[in-house]
Amino acid sequence: MLEKSSEIICYNALYADGRFEKIRLGELVNRGGAAGKIYLNADNPEQVIKIFHKKQKSDTNRQKLTAMLQNNPHIDPVEKDGIKYVQLAWPQAILEDDNGFCVGYLMPLIRMDSAVSLDHFMQKAIRKKLHLSEKYACRIFAAYNVASIVTSLHKCGHYIVDLKPSNVSVYKDTMLIAMVDCDGFSIKGEKNRYPAEFVSEEYIYPEGMSLGCDEMGEEQDKFALAVRIFKLLNNGIHPYSGVPRKEEDMLTIQNRIEQYHYAYGLWPDTYQAPHPYTIHEYFDKNTLEMFERAFSKAGNRPSAYEWQEHLWKLMHNLKTCKKDHNHVYFTSKGCGLCMIEEKFTVDMKDKLRQMETPRMVRGMTVSSLSEANMKRTKAEKILKNIRIRNFSILVISFYMLFFTFLSWILNPFTAVIASCGLGIQSFMLTLIMLGIHWLMNKFKSQIPILQNNGITQMLQAYAFFCMLICLIIINDIPDDLFTLAE
Repeated sequence: MLEKSSEIICYNALYADGRFEKIRLGELVNRGGAAGKIYLNADNPEQVIKIFHKKQKSDTNRQKLTAMLQNNPHIDPVEKDGIKYVQLAWPQAILEDDNGFCVGYLMPLIRMDSAVSLDHFMQKAIRKKLHLSEKYACRIFAAYNVASIVTSLHKCGHYIVDLKPSNVSVYKDTMLIAMVDCDGFSIKGEKNRYPAEFVSEEYIYPEGMSLGCDEMGEEQDKFALAVRIFKLLNNGIHPYSGVPRKEEDMLTIQNRIEQYHYAYGLWPDTYQAPHPYTIHEYFDKNTLEMFERAFSKAGNRPSAYEWQEHLWKLMHNLKTCKKDHNHVYFTSKGCGLCMIEEKFTVDMKDKLRQMETPRMVRGMTVSSLSEANMKRTKAEKILKNIRIRNFSILVISFYMLFFTFLSWILNPFTAVIASCGLGIQSFMLTLIMLGIHWLMNKFKSQIPILQNNGITQMLQAYAFFCMLICLIIINDIPDDLFTLAE
């Protein structure tokens, strides 16, 4: 939201050709980042003003801005259909206050409402949400434009260093590039170099891990540019992301960069396999070789100009896909985009099929593990246990009563049993005890009370002694013992 200044503030604008003019500070349009705030120029709607947060850095800021004015890369706006597209927010004049302090600078207005971060073009879901073009050729053109801007800066000896997503935007309609925060670049002056102030992880080249951003230069730009191009061509996949071969090994992207774990090279990487939806195998051979140079340990990284020339050739040798007019491809291998979409569709169908198949946890489907189902299952289990317990008590009671009155039950059969003799009777007793033991073991898992070994042993002993007493009574063993004793 725009904020109006409570009073009119004027600054002195000093141009590279020696011109001088007064300018009025307009509305605040962006609170900016670490360096300063952005205001409109009240006297020129095509310009904005950046006011630094720290006036103490006046001399340092003045020197760097002077070098930028004197060594301008002259990347002029591109006009299309009557609209000017500013590509570089390069300083146009140094701003002083009435005390002579350098407080900021004047630069061309970049209409960010018609541009988006370059990263937004890399993933289909975001493109669809923001109504961005689905044409793959647009991403190649955007990559070409980034390489062209970097080439122009390098020709002047300037380096971006912090080539992060927020510093690079792209106009939605033209794929032209818009770069901001140019005062944060590494700037070449007549006698000195004015270093960059920031650098972002996931874009730091491996050899630069031990360096400060003030020590970084062209190699950092060459590496970061190659990362941006790889992501644009490969649907947002970072060249150092992939699938670790061991689940316990989880390095950050910057750690993988530091150890040269490039998963899309001519040789397999030891740490990780390529992303499952990569299309790098469908790239042109020369493209793969350039990426190999950019990301392998012994590689001689391609310059921004080499990328510019290569991408220009790619754009003019694209083959339009017959299945989808938004797709293009590079070689006789065919359309990698179609291949990935088909693979994604198959994977999603498999995933849906897996989701529709009930998953089991301890014999129960996951869908049944809701709180209500769990409560109902618990209540049913408690009720079942009560029924089993009551039934067990009833069976054991019957068991105890049966063996208690066994002598009375067998009374009508006493003569028959006695005539069998003690040998057969003992044999039958043994079989009955083995049968009781087998039955108790069989139903132990279903009747909790039988899982207590003490109870099962007591029940078996009780049955044994009851049957033994019956045999003694049936065979009049005490009388025979007395007879033998006489």
